[in-house]
Amino acid sequence: MTPFFQTWSDFFNMGGHGFYVWLCYGITVAALFILIISSFAEKKQILTWVAKEQQRQARQQRLAQQQANNNNGESI
Repeated sequence: MTPFFQTWSDFFNMGGHGFYVWLCYGITVAALFILIISSFAEKKQILTWVAKEQQRQARQQRLAQQQANNNNGESI
């Protein structure tokens, strides 16, 4: 079995189409890298929003309990 390309230079040149081939690989790798980075950033943003929302709900529950306790104390 013989390799298709005899030298590394032939491999990188890809029969005269090397520029386009490697450009496509580069664009693909860059797009995947951007996708991964943006996914991690969005995950972090969503987790931050969820934590703030949980804090807000807990605060609302505490206020509702305080108001219920105050109303119970006034009616006695």
